[in-house]
Amino acid sequence: MSFPAGGLLARIAAYGARDAVRELPPEVVHHAKRVVVDWFSALYPGTRVSPAVNLVRAHARELGAGRSSLPGFATTAHPATAAWINGSASHSVEFDDIFKDAAYHPGCPVISAALAIAEDRALSGAELLAAITVGYEISTRIGTAVQPSHYRFFHTTGTVGAFGAAAAAAALLAPGDEGVMGHSIATAGTFASGLQQAFRSDAMTKPLHAGHAASVGVTSAMGAACGVTGAGDILEGPAGFGAAMSEGARWERAVDGLGERYNITRITQKNHGCCGHAFAAIDAALELRARGTTADKVESICVESYQAALDVAGNPDPRSATEAKFSIPYVVAHAMLHGSVRLDAFEPARLGDEAIRGLMRRVSVRVDRDMTARFPGQRAARVVIATRDGERMEHFAPHRKGDPEAPLSDADIDAKFSELVGPVLGPARTRELLGKLHALETLPVAALELSRD
Repeated sequence: MSFPAGGLLARIAAYGARDAVRELPPEVVHHAKRVVVDWFSALYPGTRVSPAVNLVRAHARELGAGRSSLPGFATTAHPATAAWINGSASHSVEFDDIFKDAAYHPGCPVISAALAIAEDRALSGAELLAAITVGYEISTRIGTAVQPSHYRFFHTTGTVGAFGAAAAAAALLAPGDEGVMGHSIATAGTFASGLQQAFRSDAMTKPLHAGHAASVGVTSAMGAACGVTGAGDILEGPAGFGAAMSEGARWERAVDGLGERYNITRITQKNHGCCGHAFAAIDAALELRARGTTADKVESICVESYQAALDVAGNPDPRSATEAKFSIPYVVAHAMLHGSVRLDAFEPARLGDEAIRGLMRRVSVRVDRDMTARFPGQRAARVVIATRDGERMEHFAPHRKGDPEAPLSDADIDAKFSELVGPVLGPARTRELLGKLHALETLPVAALELSRD
C-alpha cells in the first residue's frame, strides 16, 4: 500500500519500515531487552490491582479465545483486548519506564501492542525487539516535538503512546512496508487522547490511557494492513495533532537523529514506585538521610522543584494510595522514615501512619524558576532540611536515579524484576522468565509461555 510522499509522516514511515527488517546494533538490542524486562516488572504487580482486575471481569466473555496472552491472569484474548488490558495493568503501580524529554511512558503502550501482535502471529523475539525499537524511536520523537506545551493538559502516554503502539504493531504486521507503517500511525493519530485531569484525582483512568493507546495502535495497524488509509498530514496539518494539542510544535525534532541515534538507549527506569515527578525530591531526601538526618530531628523540610512536579504531584493531603503516589510531601516523608518508596509505601497501614502524617505536615513544596525552565529535559529538585537543634542541610539532585545521566545497571533492573514479579509468579518461575527474556532475540515469543501463569 502506498503512502503520500514528501511529508513529515512519510519520512517517519520510511524509517519505521527500514528498522523493522534490518539488523539493529547490538547496543540497541541490549537496551530493547532492558525495557522489556522493566515492562514486565511493572506489569505483573499491576495485574493484582485495579483497574486490571476490573477489566478482566469486564471482558470475561472475550477471554480464552485469542492467542495474545494476559500475563498474570493465565488466559488469552484477541490482540486489541490484550493490548488494552496489559497496557492498563503495566501503568497501574507507577513502576513503568519514562522518556523524560517527552514526559512520556513508552513501554506501556508500545510493548503491550507489540507483544499482542507478536503472540497472535507466532513471531520471533528478534522481530518483537525490532518492533519495540521502532515504536520507541518514533513516539519519543513525536512526544519531544510537542513538548512542553502539550503536557499542560494532555497525558502524553495516552496521546503520543498511540503513535508508538501503531508503529510497533505495523512493524510486525507488514515488516518493511512504508505504506502500512504510515497509514497505521496516521489513523492512530486521530484517536490519540488522554487528559491530565484524569490523574489529578483518585480515578482509575490514568492507567487506562496507556491501555487505550496500545489498543488503538493495534487496531489502527490491523486496519492499515488490510488497506485502511489515514491522513498523511495528521501530525503537522492545520487541524492536526500538533495544532490541536501543542503550541508551536517543533516538528524537526520528530526526525532528528531518527535511525541514527536511538532514544531507546536513553530511557529512564524507575527506582521508586510513584510519580516520576517526585523522584528527584526522594533522591535528595534519601541522600540527606544517609548523612545522618533522621526524621525525629527534622523541624522542617522544604522541597524546591519545577512547576509540573507541583502541578501533578503537589497533593499536600493524600487520602488514598493513588493520591499518595502523586504527593511529594507523602513520598518524601515516607523516604525519610523508611528509607525507600516501594510498593509497601502505599499499603493502608502506611497511608494512615501518624508518624508519616506528622512529618508530612512539616514538608513544604515550592516552584523553582530555573528548574521549571529546564523541564522536561531535566527533572531536578532541591531538598532543604532544618533540624530541631538549628542545623540546616540541603542537597540538590540534578537528575533522578534511573535517568540516563544516572542509569540503573542491568543488575538493578534484574533485582527490580525479581522484587516485583516474584510475589506474583513465585521464585522459580520468576527466574525462568527472566532467563528467557535475557535470551529473547534467540527465541520465539511463544517460548515465554506467558499465558500459563
